[in-house]
Amino acid sequence: MLEKENPEWTEADFKQAVPLSALPTSVQKVLSARKREPQKTPTKQLVSLRLSPEVLSHFKAKGRGWQTRIDDTLKSAIRKAG
Repeated sequence: MLEKENPEWTEADFKQAVPLSALPTSVQKVLSARKREPQKTPTKQLVSLRLSPEVLSHFKAKGRGWQTRIDDTLKSAIRKAG
């Protein structure tokens, strides 16, 4: 599934690519503005976690926000386990 989200570039892709500075100023502004602000107070911790392909494909199948959905599911399981 990762290949569909971020396919490897072909020679043709590289030949068509242009630097940001070669794009119209209006496009440069939009693309440059797409930076995420640092969190003022981080609420989550970065971890490395191995998940089964079945779990990963289930959550990714519903699109963006899959990591948050996994987090919500785990929190719900903790509440149920009490």
